[in-house]
Amino acid sequence: MHCPFCHHPDSKVVDSRASEDGTVIRRRRECLNCHRRFSTTETASLLVVKSSGAVEPFSRAKIITGVRKACQGRPVSEGQLALLAQDVEDEVRGTGASEIGSHDIGLAILRPLRELDEVAYLRFASVYRGFDSLDDFEAAIAGLREDDARRDGLAAEGQRDPGPGSTGR
Repeated sequence: MHCPFCHHPDSKVVDSRASEDGTVIRRRRECLNCHRRFSTTETASLLVVKSSGAVEPFSRAKIITGVRKACQGRPVSEGQLALLAQDVEDEVRGTGASEIGSHDIGLAILRPLRELDEVAYLRFASVYRGFDSLDDFEAAIAGLREDDARRDGLAAEGQRDPGPGSTGR
């Protein structure tokens, strides 16, 4: 880190503090040349690799914009959209990767969106998965009904739903 005063390339860290949400680290530094102090902030970057090969920074706002379209006319609040976007960001950052494919982000959106609103889920899935016919919609609806029936059956037995894709073991 170059000193903003004398532009010397070396400094030492005097103090470090994480922000409340833990996404930013504030460091107090001292220049090894002029001994003046200055602060820096550091954030972990997450890049999205689009299907075209282009790379751009992850944007929670883009998730909200895309999901908002699927939720148009549905009883979903802005606060719920913000929480969904936070859940998606937490999931993709939880992988520990510095780059993630846009397809993987779409997959991460589907689960919480389904829990939020099944109609919005179908709208989003139809675009994301490229539904071409009524058969695609019917298959998706049948999958939703099967999952609901499985969940209802487990609830009646007093068991906990292990979630989609789980073998229940």
